[in-house]
Amino acid sequence: MTQQREGTDASQWASSSQIERDLVLTDADFTRIREQIYLRAGIVLAEHKREMVYSRLAKRLRHHGLTRFSDYLSRLERQPDAKEWEAFTNALTTNLTAFFREAHHFPLLAEHIKHKTGPVNVWCSAASTGEEPYSIAMTLLETLGPKASQSKVVATDIDTEALQKARAGVYPLEQVNKLDEVRVKRFFQKGAGRRLGLARIRPEVSELVEFLPLNLLAPQWPIKGPFDVIFCRNIMIYFDKDTQAKILKRFAPMLKPDGILFAGHSENFSYISSEFKLRGQTVYTLAPK
Repeated sequence: MTQQREGTDASQWASSSQIERDLVLTDADFTRIREQIYLRAGIVLAEHKREMVYSRLAKRLRHHGLTRFSDYLSRLERQPDAKEWEAFTNALTTNLTAFFREAHHFPLLAEHIKHKTGPVNVWCSAASTGEEPYSIAMTLLETLGPKASQSKVVATDIDTEALQKARAGVYPLEQVNKLDEVRVKRFFQKGAGRRLGLARIRPEVSELVEFLPLNLLAPQWPIKGPFDVIFCRNIMIYFDKDTQAKILKRFAPMLKPDGILFAGHSENFSYISSEFKLRGQTVYTLAPK
């Protein structure tokens, strides 16, 4: 069935820009979605993300028994504090991650913390489903030994569904087995019976990590710094430059004077913020005042 434009006669064909689906997503709807996710989360959705938006939000429409995105959006906009906004935001966030992703950062983390005499505090600002903060916690344990128990990884994300998975700490064994055998044996418990094919993070790792929901655009952050290290990897790419600059400005007082900030491989903060200077490959320190 060819999709109809909202407000037109049923006999009219939808424009070629419409997506042929059972639910009606007009150009105006897509524009509203882009505006709302930018206001809520600072995420900039490109034109080519239309198919992704349809497929992810279609589940929410069907959940509510709706057939038009315009009806769904109107319902949301009438209730600015509705719980559904959380589901809307969760649906449009991306959670691509892996254990020890961008592996060159973790030896640098180890080198930075190995001579610390007191507790080490790390903020992972895009925790997703937990692989990154757990990788940080494993590095703390490998580097600090028993002293790691005094340290903390604060892991935050806007996606509450992803955080729920992260707290559970259960992953497919095929994903875990990409790590070296020593780490797998030390940091994971392999499942049996109905848990066969799964592995759970061991308590010595999970006890170091605190998961909290946090929107980087929120006026107040429910965490306290300063931190020895901040991981902000592969999230700034979803923001425009003005939003990136504002977030980096707020990061500065959250980092200790000798602290380091890790960025993603495709992110460059050098021309966005005067708060930080590049120290090495996607590694930043506070700029001199």
